[in-house]
Amino acid sequence: MMREIPESDWKLFRELRVVALEKFCERTLGEVKQLTSATNGSYHERYLDVYRRIEDRDKELADAFNDPRRSQMVVQLMRMQALGLIGENELARFSHETQVLLRYLSARP
Repeated sequence: MMREIPESDWKLFRELRVVALEKFCERTLGEVKQLTSATNGSYHERYLDVYRRIEDRDKELADAFNDPRRSQMVVQLMRMQALGLIGENELARFSHETQVLLRYLSARP
């Protein structure tokens, strides 16, 4: 289901990607702050909690943001949406064709 990505969609994706990445990092750093501020457990246990959280979030970050290409734009948009980083208002700014493709792919099992 390859198709040409309109330049306007690609430009919008690049703009939204920057904002979504900042949200993702802000959220992750907030989680790390909570984990480091916890009073339960030893410092080593808290360190391990932080390490595991960063490791988990790094996988999510890679799937949603690494190697942005036109051929991956729709998949990355869907991942950003699944992570709660972009909403319907942002997606509504894309071309009709891209919106239809996003709806079609998100409805598939």
